[in-house]
Amino acid sequence: MTNSTTDDAARRAYWAEQMELGYALVQRILAFEVLECGEGFASLRDAAESAGIEMQFSDSKIAGELERVFFMRESLVQDVMEVGRAMNDRGWILKIEDAYRSLDMQGQLVRKPELFDAILRKCIWEYGGQIPPVELVFRRAIVLIANIPKIGTHMSGSAIDVSVYRRDDGTEVWRGNPYLEMSERTPMRSPFVEAEALNNRLDITAMVEAHGFIHFPFEFWHFNQEDAMGHLLKGQPAPARFGPVHWDPKANRVTRCDDPLSPLNPLPVIQREIAAALQRAQRKLG
Repeated sequence: MTNSTTDDAARRAYWAEQMELGYALVQRILAFEVLECGEGFASLRDAAESAGIEMQFSDSKIAGELERVFFMRESLVQDVMEVGRAMNDRGWILKIEDAYRSLDMQGQLVRKPELFDAILRKCIWEYGGQIPPVELVFRRAIVLIANIPKIGTHMSGSAIDVSVYRRDDGTEVWRGNPYLEMSERTPMRSPFVEAEALNNRLDITAMVEAHGFIHFPFEFWHFNQEDAMGHLLKGQPAPARFGPVHWDPKANRVTRCDDPLSPLNPLPVIQREIAAALQRAQRKLG
């Protein structure tokens, strides 16, 4: 067996192991109690400007023509500002890649061709080059792009996705891959990431977690707190106070999601998306 074959097998085994661990965490999140507190939202962009903190915000669309919404629960905004200030003091700039997502935004994100195609390619690779069962793709998508409201902390307004840049020359503090990456390099402590990139991941994580957030172990860019996943990862048994909500920005009023356990994209939709992704891949070849 060649070294490349051995390495590929190790990568495939690690990917499958991490995705199954992520799925097991999802099951625990689904069962965790949430008592939605009804807290409103506040603007991260406005808070950074008011505080004189140098912070960047993604200008890309989340999916289709949907703009990103740089708002989150009011009581968490100051924690993000403290992270941004600490990074400025270090000579870094915190970039907010994403914050609140509505259920519609999240559902569209799961189906976003660039992301769905990347997940499907990894599933085909995991499945030995064959088209995987729809159930496998469904399981992987649940971990990498939360396909159920209760597990998607962006839908709770309690999460941020981040990148970090240097103030002096504008280069990214490199974490091995840019946001978003969908591979065996995606988990925070992936052994397939170069040592310097891993150190950067852990340095950034320490700075964010110093202000109350917790990292999602299976994505190196995602941080959240005070939701079901945050309580589980911190070992806090008390009910979480943030769950998936609909947000009315005009009234700054949140409404608890009526059906937080139902997939945004059920199996028939995932099956349809697999067919569309295979067609896109065929067109590229042909």
